[in-house]
Amino acid sequence: MATTTLKYDETKNYIAGKPDANGQQRMDVHSPLDGSLISTVPLSTASDLDRAVKAAEAAFPAWSGMPIKERSQIFFRYRELLLKNREELAVLVHTENGKTMDESYAEVDKSVELTEFACSLPQLVQGELLEVSKGVECRIERKPLGVVASIAPFNFPNMVPHWTIPNALMLGNTMILKPSEIVPISAIRIAELLKEAALPDGVFNVVNGDRAIVEAICDHPGIKAVSFVGSTKVAKIVYVRATSTLKRAVCLGGAKNHLIVLPDAHVEMTASNVVASMSGCAGQRCMAAAQMVGVAGIDHIIQQMIIEAKKLIPGKNLGPVISKAAFERITGYIAEAEKAGAKILLDGRNPQVEGGAKDGYYLGPTIIDHVTTDMRIAQEEVFGPVISIVRAKDLDAAIAIENANPYGNAAAVFTQSGGQARQVMERASAGMIGVNIGVPVPREPFSFGGWNDSKFGTCDITGKSSIEFWTQMKKTTTKWNPEGKTNWMS
Repeated sequence: MATTTLKYDETKNYIAGKPDANGQQRMDVHSPLDGSLISTVPLSTASDLDRAVKAAEAAFPAWSGMPIKERSQIFFRYRELLLKNREELAVLVHTENGKTMDESYAEVDKSVELTEFACSLPQLVQGELLEVSKGVECRIERKPLGVVASIAPFNFPNMVPHWTIPNALMLGNTMILKPSEIVPISAIRIAELLKEAALPDGVFNVVNGDRAIVEAICDHPGIKAVSFVGSTKVAKIVYVRATSTLKRAVCLGGAKNHLIVLPDAHVEMTASNVVASMSGCAGQRCMAAAQMVGVAGIDHIIQQMIIEAKKLIPGKNLGPVISKAAFERITGYIAEAEKAGAKILLDGRNPQVEGGAKDGYYLGPTIIDHVTTDMRIAQEEVFGPVISIVRAKDLDAAIAIENANPYGNAAAVFTQSGGQARQVMERASAGMIGVNIGVPVPREPFSFGGWNDSKFGTCDITGKSSIEFWTQMKKTTTKWNPEGKTNWMS
């Protein structure tokens, strides 16, 4: 294949501070905007991973031995480089993932915020010291684990890597990033900017590939911890395989987020929030509104949702889904629900696309009413700009519907009643709860993470909780005063 046909250079791995040329099998990378070929990506082997791990192991002693205040200076510089290159990074996200430019800018901006939190870690991991007896002191320090790995999904090629990179590295670890083979280009640019910020070679490495590399990461004895973001099916497999080799693992899976809408909800705010939640990033996010549970008389709110959803124009303010396979899977869910008796209020199939990008994978916003809980669309993650509406007679029934789903990433309630909201806050089985907010993502320093089949492992992947995951405690007891009175504690 001639490289002149590519929008970007062939993607390579990034090991020990430089692009790593390799001659193994490669896979084409297409833009969901128009289906065009934009790059190719290597399907790396276990030997490629082993070279990256060796580079990370070699860099670990000096990097972990550097005072955290000095490491923070590198990430202060890196934050400035993210801002300086914001436009370029957003275009990369837009091109390889298909997000709108506004969504792509927001993704980079969130990466900046995540980096800012990492820069604050010196104030959060200063350790503890206590004189436990006369002349006897106990202290606790946080120490890095060693070489760690982060496996990232296709839907946030810039932000999700920043869930792990700044915190894990700031805390003294060295890292292997395995980006999705569908969107590999942003990861290499991140590596280049980290080097420009003066990150030592080998501290951060990128190894591309498919399932084989994920399995190799789980199995490699030199990797001490693994984070994963993706589907629940794969998250379970990664968690079991990684922990079976005595690694730490936190694996985030899919979701089926329920938004409970009560009749007293503010009509315009609820409609705009629900539609934004179900359609943002073309519905390809684990915090998207997948199912709305309407309590009693909420038809007036549904009508306003249709009005709001019609403002979304594919190719203008609504991006495509990631691939033809994803498009066919999503439209299959819609057709199956319709056949089972659900009513399609707004049909996004065969949309008119702004700019005429007919070869892109576009789907308009789709609202489906009178879905029943036994339908497949009510049970499985659709991952597209589609919301199904299930009806409930009262709040107790609505909460029961939410709690019956196996996932537990997020749940939300729309109401003007504090008492009703409190019921959902206390009883919904989800790790992140929203009140009149359709995408209840915590902001730093609060951590991101769900419950049930949406997360496997302890600790969360971001915020303060991530400190526990990326470090281990060292406890030291010292005595320097031989004249001190001796008792059972000393």
